Order: sequence, then structure tokens, then C-alpha cells
Amino acid sequence: MYHAIVFFDLDGTLFDDNKNVLPASVAAIHEMQQHHILPVIATGRNIFEIQSVLDTTNIDAVVSANGSYVQYQGQRLAAANIPRPTLKAITAFANQQGDPVGYFNNQGFRLSQSSQDTQDNFKLLRLPAVVDPDWYLSHDINFLNIFNRDKEKIYQRKFAGQLTLVRNNPRALDTMVMGVTKQTGIRTLLKTAGLQDVKTYAFGDGLNDLQMFDEVDIPIAMGNGVFQAKNKAAYVTTTNMTDGIVHGLRHFGLIQ
Repeated sequence: MYHAIVFFDLDGTLFDDNKNVLPASVAAIHEMQQHHILPVIATGRNIFEIQSVLDTTNIDAVVSANGSYVQYQGQRLAAANIPRPTLKAITAFANQQGDPVGYFNNQGFRLSQSSQDTQDNFKLLRLPAVVDPDWYLSHDINFLNIFNRDKEKIYQRKFAGQLTLVRNNPRALDTMVMGVTKQTGIRTLLKTAGLQDVKTYAFGDGLNDLQMFDEVDIPIAMGNGVFQAKNKAAYVTTTNMTDGIVHGLRHFGLIQ
């Protein structure tokens, strides 16, 4: 049985500003694991995007794609796949708007079309972006990026009751099955793995971490986090560039 579970957001939290995990954070995670504390990645990214992080930290539990794909002990627990009729409908609507769509699952992604925003976005993420507008017709899809800068209200009205669309990126809308969030992904992990009675902690910095904070016993905000995260946190640690993970874990006695 685990003594505690700690959920880590990535960007702005476990990642430094260069999208790397600080060596001190890696060492802290390994120390946690030796003391039967379960580290879990809880991120808007998909599994294939973070494999190097999982390999470096030996973490095998992930709430990915804002809760739409959950794995435990390296195995899939749940995937909230978007129904194909909905995929067809939002693709047609995005095409009318001239907006590229990114189709994602735990293994990879494709684009409906390319634009300057898609090129800039995936260059920043260090991912090769392949255009294949029919890829979603033959693959399960649990997550979309709808590339636009100011149309969230249009899409939210059009797909109300079907999809959750959240702007966590100035270039694109994160899109999941209606009601899916990091919070629901954490619930799925805890319930399916039989871990509901274990004390939970979470580190985060952004708006998409607020619901995660509501789900855990002890929310911890990074010093670089938005004020809403800091206001909701039980503790505000130092920044993602100044060993905030280590300071937070030590504050609660999770590492020495």
C-alpha cells in the first residue's frame, strides 16, 4: 500500500522553463518511490509526448490529455474517446472556419492542415507535425487541438453538451469529451486502482490545475503559478526554476 500519492503537472511545474525536469526533482521522485509514495504525472500533454520524462523518473502512472487518458503501472485504465460522429462534425465546422485540427491519442497525432500557428506550436513542443486529414477516421481519438486564437465561444456554443473546450494555449483550444478534466481523470485513477483511501497531494501552476486542486487533500502551488492557483493552495512553494518541487515535498515530509 502506498503511504501517499503525489500528482505533478508538467509545464510550469515539474518542467523548468526549458521543458526539462531539474536533476533535484528527479532525485526527489526516486526518493519518494523508495518510501512507497506514488508519483503521478497529471498533464494536458499526451503519453507519447512525455515518454522521456517517464523513462527518466520511472513514473508509470499518468493522467494525461487533461484527464482523457489514464494509465497505471504502465497500463491503460481508461480513455475518454471522442465519438466519431462528433469528430466528423467538429472537423467539418473547423474546416468552415479555416481552423486546423490536431487529432491525438496516447501514441501519436496528426493534423488536418498546417498553418503558421501549428508550425510554431509543434516546433516549441519539439514534435514533428504530420498532416493527414483522414487519420482520425481509423484511429481512436481522445484529445483535440482546435487551432484559433479567439473563437472559443463559437465552438463552445456549437458543441455544448458534447465537448469541453478550454484555452490553455494562445494558439489552440484543448478539446475533450464533455465533462472530462484532470479532476475526473484523477477520480478514475484512484477508483479504478483502488487507491481512494490514500492521502493525495498535487503540484500545479495554471488554470487547468484548479479542478485538480479541488480533488486532492493537499494542493501545492508553484511560486510562478497564477494567483488563482496560489489562492486555492494549502502551500505555495518556490518556482519551477528554483527547486519548487523539492521544497514542497520537504515541507510536507514526503522526502528528507
